Amino acid sequence: MKPLTLVAGQASLAQLAAVYRNETPARLDDACRPRVEAAAAQIAEAAAGSEPVYGVNTGFGKLASLKIAPGDTSRLQRNLILSHCCGVGAPMPRALVRLMMTLKLLSFGRGASGVRWDLIELLQEMLARGVVPVIPAQGSVGASGDLAPLAHMTAVMIGEGQAEVSGQVLSGAKALELAGLEPVKLGPKEGLACINGTQFSTAYGLAGLFDSWRAAVNALVISAASTDAIMGSTAPLRPEIHTLRGHRGQIEAAGTMRAILDGSEIRESHRDGDHRVQDPYCIRCQPQVTGAAMDVLRQAATTLVTEANAATDNPLVLTDPAAIVSGGNFHAEPVGFAADMIALALSEIGAIAQRRIALMVDPTLSFDLPPFLTPEPGLNSGLMIAEVTTAALMSENKHLANPCVTDSTPTSANQEDHVSMAAHGARRLGRMVENLNYILGIELLCAAQGIEFRAPLTTSPALQRAIARVRADIPPLTEDRFLAPELEQARGLVAGNALLGVVDVTMPELA
Repeated sequence: MKPLTLVAGQASLAQLAAVYRNETPARLDDACRPRVEAAAAQIAEAAAGSEPVYGVNTGFGKLASLKIAPGDTSRLQRNLILSHCCGVGAPMPRALVRLMMTLKLLSFGRGASGVRWDLIELLQEMLARGVVPVIPAQGSVGASGDLAPLAHMTAVMIGEGQAEVSGQVLSGAKALELAGLEPVKLGPKEGLACINGTQFSTAYGLAGLFDSWRAAVNALVISAASTDAIMGSTAPLRPEIHTLRGHRGQIEAAGTMRAILDGSEIRESHRDGDHRVQDPYCIRCQPQVTGAAMDVLRQAATTLVTEANAATDNPLVLTDPAAIVSGGNFHAEPVGFAADMIALALSEIGAIAQRRIALMVDPTLSFDLPPFLTPEPGLNSGLMIAEVTTAALMSENKHLANPCVTDSTPTSANQEDHVSMAAHGARRLGRMVENLNYILGIELLCAAQGIEFRAPLTTSPALQRAIARVRADIPPLTEDRFLAPELEQARGLVAGNALLGVVDVTMPELA
């Protein structure tokens, strides 16, 4: 696969999505090399001097006041990595590890970390040759950097730890050898530069963002289908309503749903003589809710793409004027806030989707659809318990949406006395997206079943194509059967591009 060349400080969401979705290997544009080497020279000079410089010739954290002899600086960095490999739990997915490694490249490319180009070259070659460190996903509090997970990444670079290569999990040294690479001997500050940063939290935040956006635009298709299934009104989608309010997401959500529903016979059949004055909010307010969630996701995207391009270790090497300065860019508070925002958006998209499911299975609200969307209610329970499952998942996501960033605790003998908790704040997004995709998948099955009950009236051409795609995998529910595998298939249709690829309607873009 042709590598993606990234300009340090200018990587785009589209480029980062390609790294995540396609595992595209990344390299830094060589234009950043002079800055990188100038900073490395400053660190080398400081290491040879007598003045204490944090992380270069001193201990770390609470031990920063202890001076390290010049001959021990390399051992100091190696000890730092080994002592910080304290992650626990299941390993990170390889796509996220590769995204994290790419983010570390971008941070180094800013020329403020003081690492040699050798370190950058090794990371690039690991990406190119498929050497993926095995990194436990738990253990970071998101301040003083994502220390434990980044230490596990760096351990492989020095020939320690474990990595996956060519489908095998090997020791770090063996993995590098199999890929034709050699471990690096860390120089002054280089271990600290590798682990002091927010790349673990940011990688999970970006992955959550990309998957959340896919769920949000799928929700526009599926909610349009639900609207037709219950013979809902399209009047609330009129552009004048949304222009008067002015929110971008709301305007785009309404416009997309209008395009998806265009040409529906079901809609035309009840324009006149419909005794209902207004639909419930879960139908009438879809643009206001899903559109608002889209706006929140875009706000989070702004934060995360900024963070992806940032220099976030400590101390930072300044070149004009020359200085090595301790600061706090490792504190992942911006990522924590972004993750909490994404969690809120996920929860709300799922909450309103679950109410549409409840509407469709309830014969008192569904405008003459059979109870639980089965042709023989009583003998069959239909989609009764599928709806209950969505209620469970909706409630779980509501609990998961509680903020993580407000839950600080002191660590490292009170030296690091306020932390962001961005790491698990971002990591929980994967579970929330999966829950939402199940909810939307079940809504999709309900909407398809409801629309088919409206025959001989037909839905719009766009939704006909979407339902045909569903029916290619999942037949109509004519009598009760074992549904669990079909719920998995429906989730897969939402998680992938199956629906978006067939409706042939332009969808809103994240950027």
